[in-house]
Amino acid sequence: MTISYKDFALPLAYSAGKIIRDNFQHNMAKEWKENNTPVTLTDLAINQYVIDEVQAHFPTHSVLAEEGSNLKDSEFVWVCDPVDGTTPFSHAIPNCVFALALVYQGQSILSTIYDPFLDRMFFAEKGEGAYLNQKRIHVSEKRELTHGLIGVVPTRRYPKLLRGIMQFCTQENIHIVSLGSTIYMGMLVASGDLMASIFAGKKAHDSAALKILIDEAGGKMTSLTNEEQRYDSEVNGHIITNGILHEPFAQVIKTCLN
Repeated sequence: MTISYKDFALPLAYSAGKIIRDNFQHNMAKEWKENNTPVTLTDLAINQYVIDEVQAHFPTHSVLAEEGSNLKDSEFVWVCDPVDGTTPFSHAIPNCVFALALVYQGQSILSTIYDPFLDRMFFAEKGEGAYLNQKRIHVSEKRELTHGLIGVVPTRRYPKLLRGIMQFCTQENIHIVSLGSTIYMGMLVASGDLMASIFAGKKAHDSAALKILIDEAGGKMTSLTNEEQRYDSEVNGHIITNGILHEPFAQVIKTCLN
């Protein structure tokens, strides 16, 4: 009997979350990758667990994950970040999530994002809405920039970007947070708690799970250049908003990238 994608992804996310909780401790052992980000045994264990589970249930599907992939000639790709927020996690800060997306022909069709410390399960499936612990969620209906809260991931990729965003936010009385987890901030846009989130990285595992969640929550997510993009290969960052306020952020970022 073939298992549904939802019935596969949700238990897997809960199991991954348990691994995160069980391994959470002070003075955690970690190694540093070439990009100056940490990796822990927890990242590696969950990454392999996802590869093994996909192979067992959907042997023709690919896995594209942060700490190791299993790529095949398939239109279906499971894109995974085993611990998004490894930096805070590895420094005993309980601020990270497990993220898994199913991408078909480059487009996200299912997403599960699990916060194991607050037991918050975000889930979305194409055409079925976005949910937090089985309760439907929607992006903010805020129409003014002032007093909004946005999430920003610091980057060396575009030196003028962070400076330009900070200047814009100061002018518009917008508050900025950086939580150490790209996906964590994106999921808070989906739930209506953040107005926007901006990310300048290139890895699909930082964006794929957010795309369908944001779409189904009524928001808008594009590349940094305000275009649609694939999520089964390298991405050009992302801009996530409630949709209503997308263009002001897109215009500011366009100026910073020139």
